Amino acid sequence: MNSYSEKKEKRNKMKDRKQRVRYKNKKVSSRKRLSVFRSNNHLYAQLIDDINGITLASSSSIEKSIKDKKLSKKEIAELIGKNIAKKIISKGIDKVAFDRGKYKYHGLIKILADAARVEGLNF
Repeated sequence: MNSYSEKKEKRNKMKDRKQRVRYKNKKVSSRKRLSVFRSNNHLYAQLIDDINGITLASSSSIEKSIKDKKLSKKEIAELIGKNIAKKIISKGIDKVAFDRGKYKYHGLIKILADAARVEGLNF
C-alpha cells in the first residue's frame, strides 16, 4: 500500500507537470489553447483565449449527442476530438496550442489529439 509521503510526492509531480506544460505553452505560443481535462467518468476539451480570458468552443462526453451513444472510452475520446476540431475550424481558427495539463501524452489524451489533427487542426 502507498504511504502518505508517496501519494504526496505523486501529487507534487502532477502539479509540477501541469505548471510546466502551461508555462511552455504560454511562453512559446500566442495561439489559442486547446485544454483537455479527464475525470474518472468523463472527458472534456475546450478552446481558451488566454488574452481575453474566454472559452471559444467546448466539447465533452456529457453532451447529449455523445452521451446517448453506447461507446467505449476510446471511441468517445476520438469523437470528442473530431467534434472540437470541427467547432474550432468553423470559427476560422486552424492553429492551436495543445494543453494536456497534468496528463501524460498517451491513452485517451493521445487519441483525442490525433482525432483533432485528422480533422485538420494544427498543433
